[in-house]
Amino acid sequence: MGVAGALEYLSDLLSNVKRRKKKKQMQTVALKVRMDCEGCERKVRSVLSGVKGVKSVGVDMKQQKVTVTGSVEPKKVLKAAQSTKKKVEMWPYVPYTLVAHPYVSQAYDKKAPPNHVRAVPVTATTSETTMDDNYTNMFSDENPNACSIM
Repeated sequence: MGVAGALEYLSDLLSNVKRRKKKKQMQTVALKVRMDCEGCERKVRSVLSGVKGVKSVGVDMKQQKVTVTGSVEPKKVLKAAQSTKKKVEMWPYVPYTLVAHPYVSQAYDKKAPPNHVRAVPVTATTSETTMDDNYTNMFSDENPNACSIM
C-alpha cells in the first residue's frame, strides 16, 4: 500500500504540472505597412502567416493596414513584418472620440482613416500658459488697488 500510494501521489503531481502550462492569450496585432502592389501584399501575408501562433492575417491595401490574429507577441509580429524590407510600424490611429484633444498638431494626421487620429500620449495636449500670479491679480475685481493701476 505504501508503494502504490507513493506512485499515485507522484502521478497526481506530474499531471498537475502538465495542467499548469497556460496557453497564450489570443490577441490581435494591427500594423501599418507601406504596400504598393498585390505582390507586396502577398509577400507580407506569406511572411506573417509563417509566424508561430498566427491564426489569420488580414490585409487592407486602402488603409495600408495589416491585422494579425492569434496567440502571438506583438514584438515578434513587428520584427517579422520588418524582415520584408517594408516600412512598418504599429497601427498608430485610434478613433478621435478616444482622444482628449483630437486636433492638436501631434494628433491630427491628414493620412489617417476617416474618424481617426494618431494616438498621442497625454503630455502632448495643449499646455496651460504659465503666467505670473502678480499679473493675473493686478487686474482682478477682487484687488482693491486695481483702480490705481488703471
